[in-house]
Amino acid sequence: MPSPSRRALLTASAGALLSLGLAAAPASARPAGPFGRFGSPSARLTERTLYVHPGGLGDHTTVQAAVTAASGSGWTLVLAPGTYRETVAVSPARTDMTWLGAGEDPRDVVVVYDNAAGTTRPDGGTYGTSGSATTTVQADGFTARGITFANDFLRTDLPGNPGTQAVAIKVQGDRSAFFHCRFLGHQDTLYADSMSLAAVARQFFAHCYVEGDVDFVFGRARAVFEHCHFRTLLRPDLAAAPHGFVFAPSTARGNPYGYLATRCRVTSEAPDAFYKLARPWVPSSDTTAWPSLVVRDSVLGPGIDAVAPYANMREAYPWQAQRFAEYRNTGPGAEVTVPENRPQLTPDEAESATRSTYLGDWNLTPVRA
Repeated sequence: MPSPSRRALLTASAGALLSLGLAAAPASARPAGPFGRFGSPSARLTERTLYVHPGGLGDHTTVQAAVTAASGSGWTLVLAPGTYRETVAVSPARTDMTWLGAGEDPRDVVVVYDNAAGTTRPDGGTYGTSGSATTTVQADGFTARGITFANDFLRTDLPGNPGTQAVAIKVQGDRSAFFHCRFLGHQDTLYADSMSLAAVARQFFAHCYVEGDVDFVFGRARAVFEHCHFRTLLRPDLAAAPHGFVFAPSTARGNPYGYLATRCRVTSEAPDAFYKLARPWVPSSDTTAWPSLVVRDSVLGPGIDAVAPYANMREAYPWQAQRFAEYRNTGPGAEVTVPENRPQLTPDEAESATRSTYLGDWNLTPVRA
């Protein structure tokens, strides 16, 4: 008989499958094996399910091969525990795709590569920031649960090269959701973006873990982070502060909402006050950008500089001119010591800083911890 913790896991997994719209059999009725509670190729969750196993026990041995085979809409990929060292791209045509990690923990299923912006491509030139992404998702309706997305490039891999941006995942599609996932990198870990300036890409991250150092959550998506843990890393190459910045939104001016972090926490490996909470990114491709960030009801650890939590990326676009605000945050890094350095929402303003306001009519099923 399963232990209480295992029983709770099975129950939560069954509920998660139902919330994702999958017609799955009860976990106890599915075969044991490398795909755990998600069954096996002989007992599929749906007719449009593909199983990925690095040792050849599924339909495909790589994630990209499964994505390529999943032509059209509505496919589910079940990833067996293992490390998938590859780059993966989900094209716009592969809408409503779901990836399920078949491990008991997101650490069990890892999609990782080590390209950086300054890495030389096989055909010459360099990848650039966007091209460095381990995983790129351009399709609408993408969902992932229980997976680690990583870029394990290190600055020492390209000594003296300024192209140290190394993206773990770039998400551009609308209605993109990630539950209990991990995002690992250093600079530019999680690129929450959109397909164009005019496109609104709504994205939802729940109970996720994100780590990095410089601008490690960045882009122009309309993204909500709920119950997420952001971890700032120690930088051995730097002795003085700041070591980096958690958020760097580049919200298009016409988009009323950018990033919202609610009921999250920020911790740090670095010394106290060595990190800024955010800085605005106004890219050369959109000099009219008006970065937007709200952090509310969250716990900010001592790693965040409470005196001056925001900084400029470019002097021409000061952070004070952007849409940055906080509300009811707690912790040493949230202390309001210099009020003009920490814009606060009023209670009336906070009423619209919610998941439902940001995500609109997207019928997103709430996910419990």
